[in-house]
Amino acid sequence: MLSKPQIQVLIIFLIHCLSVHSQEIKTDELETIIIEANQREQLIPVQKLSGKDLERLNSHSVADALRYFSGVKIKDYGGIGGLKTVDVRNMGTHHVGVMYNGMQIGNAQNGVVDLGKFSLDDVESITLYNGERNTIFQSAKEFASASNIYINAKKPHFDKEKKTNAIVRFKTASIQLFNPSFRVEQQLTPNISTSLSSEYIKSNGRYKFRQKKHNLDGTVAYDTTAYRTNSDIEAWRIENGWFGETPKGKWEANLYFYNSERGLPEAFIKKSQETMETEQKLERLWDKNFLAQSSWTHSPFDKYRFQIKGKFAYDYTRYLARNTVVFDDELVTQNLQADNSFFQQDYYLSIAHHYDITNNWDVAVATDLQYNKLNASRKGIQTPFSYPERLSFLTSIASSVNFGKFKAQAHILGTFTKENVKNNQKAPDRSLFTPSLVISFQPFNQKNFTIHSFYKNTYRLPTFNDLYYTNLGDANLKPESTNQINLGFQYQTQNEDAWLKTWKIKVESYYAKVENKIIATPTSSMFRWMMTNLGKVENYGLETNFSTHSKFGKLFLNTNFSYEYTIASDLSTTSSGKTTSYGDQIPYTPWHSGSAIISLDYEKWSLNYSFIYVGKRYNGNKNNIKRNEIQPWYTHDLSLNRTINWKKHTLKASIEANNLLNQYYDVVTNFPMPGRNFRFILSIEL
Repeated sequence: MLSKPQIQVLIIFLIHCLSVHSQEIKTDELETIIIEANQREQLIPVQKLSGKDLERLNSHSVADALRYFSGVKIKDYGGIGGLKTVDVRNMGTHHVGVMYNGMQIGNAQNGVVDLGKFSLDDVESITLYNGERNTIFQSAKEFASASNIYINAKKPHFDKEKKTNAIVRFKTASIQLFNPSFRVEQQLTPNISTSLSSEYIKSNGRYKFRQKKHNLDGTVAYDTTAYRTNSDIEAWRIENGWFGETPKGKWEANLYFYNSERGLPEAFIKKSQETMETEQKLERLWDKNFLAQSSWTHSPFDKYRFQIKGKFAYDYTRYLARNTVVFDDELVTQNLQADNSFFQQDYYLSIAHHYDITNNWDVAVATDLQYNKLNASRKGIQTPFSYPERLSFLTSIASSVNFGKFKAQAHILGTFTKENVKNNQKAPDRSLFTPSLVISFQPFNQKNFTIHSFYKNTYRLPTFNDLYYTNLGDANLKPESTNQINLGFQYQTQNEDAWLKTWKIKVESYYAKVENKIIATPTSSMFRWMMTNLGKVENYGLETNFSTHSKFGKLFLNTNFSYEYTIASDLSTTSSGKTTSYGDQIPYTPWHSGSAIISLDYEKWSLNYSFIYVGKRYNGNKNNIKRNEIQPWYTHDLSLNRTINWKKHTLKASIEANNLLNQYYDVVTNFPMPGRNFRFILSIEL
């Protein structure tokens, strides 16, 4: 925590900073897969997928698409319905803010956002910001995360005199997938429009996999081919959006509902072949998520504007676990282990103000108020539930400057929380202050080369599960504290008269230090985790990205290549000295990873190839020894798309081959991923 003199110095610095508000511009659909903000306006290059770029990828969910961003690691527990979480630069899922239409998706219970719930059908763009967003006009909550992912739903666009748009899609796959969806957009007045979309997904999740278990001496303990079970899912989503423009502003409102039932596949461990009797754990999960949110941006006069955001979210989760005994593939007995229901409420209000002091100097102030409450109904558990509540107050002051070749922005964020529980020990109230500074420099007169850097300090408060989960939570857990330093450059060229229209190279180096890191390790159940303060983690990394856009007559070629090298060391110590894992790479962090995307467009045809590589890493057990080693994995995906114009309608057909070489691999140990599989998509725009 900063001292009062340090806070005063930072505030004085912020007030006297000079800046211009950074804005993001729309990108051309023919840009490369990773699209970045206009270099003249941005401080730090961003990674973005939008429009046709999203359609080209063999991706079903937001999590699938994020795999192609540099620095992003996706933990996937297998199959269409498997839990999918995101980690950026190895600082942990909880340090990534996931924003849906400008407001953070909250989960005070466990802090984990399952990105597998968000289909790409109604997503207009996905943007990743490391460190800071390129604007100071935002809510205080948006300053609080080490990195932010912005998911923006599609907004209605109407051509000429057309006032109604409609699209119907149907997807099926070799993994028994049934996935219809539709979207309707209606222009009500010249300044007001609405959209309604819905999607249904059902799959038994059954897929073939192969798994090898190696001994320390390198011999194979077993080599098993089996089918994934209890990985089914049935879910449906409905969403309604309202959009309006006023002479001096705009407003937006969204309603979202998601309902699902799914199996939670257990970790696959080879059973003894000496007996036909096996004991299995059957786990089921039910989710109901309701979200209502709205925002209004207004500019009463030229130099001043404000924004009001608000939301209410209600999340219901039921977790059921049974121990089952199977003899010769026949179910013999079932014993109830747990049947728990959780009810989470989230109220949020934010007000942000932005003022242009001069043409080159902007300041902004934002204040957020958030209230979270968690209730539970648990069968067979005698220990009383804590029934936690948390009231959070966040306030930020920020400023930015533009001196032409030199740009900068900075902020300080105050976070104040008050905890309350009905039973058991409560966590202490917190008061935290976190600063950041971003600078960008253009050393030459040409605007195609920039150098940029940032420093950011953030806190991650423990979640309700971290603090209060029965038998696992610890009310004395300390908040995680992170410090990030980033230095990078970007160079790009553009020549509309040449066959190579554009090419870009971006290099980022970073250092991140996490203290009092909270490690969530799964127990015998995928629903229950054990939380501990690991201590200290230091992270070094290098990210590179190279992309091109070329044109040969009617043929368009887009390429994007990324590579990351990371060292993430556990530097934890105890009162007796260094731990046995001191200096080891933290779990599930590869030293080397990368991706490649190549797309060819010719008239109405599109051919797309993508490749992902994740190098050697170690599982969640303590030490970097041979027994805990996870071998590298890579996948090749291929898709072919055809667009057909029929009367006034547009038909699109796509066939996809995923994991083309049929590699069997685990993203998380003992949670095997699907081998080769195919998907077919047909859509009609009315």
